[in-house]
Amino acid sequence: MGKRRASGPRITLPTAMVLRLLLEDPTAEYYGFAVAEAVGFPSGTIYPILARLEAAGWLSSYWETDDPARLERPRRRMYRLTGHGATSARAALTATQRLLGTLPTAPQAQPGTA
Repeated sequence: MGKRRASGPRITLPTAMVLRLLLEDPTAEYYGFAVAEAVGFPSGTIYPILARLEAAGWLSSYWETDDPARLERPRRRMYRLTGHGATSARAALTATQRLLGTLPTAPQAQPGTA
């Protein structure tokens, strides 16, 4: 585990957009590529964010246990906000919004593109 800052992870624009997405349904589970598609950033940006949020205790994760042959795809690493993470994410977004004004929303998928 990396060093944790006392105030939590750094909140960049991509991080804020990931947190905003996760807070839409704080009990839902997400996999990295779906998060990347939903917020419009490449997976190379999203996976380090997810790792930092997990290291800070804001997310928990696990690997799917189903057989990839049955799934007909590789197993996914699933991420979910922790209770602490949901509370901290709301506070971080509120503080960020106060500093910067309204945060941009994630682009909405167009029919037939998701």
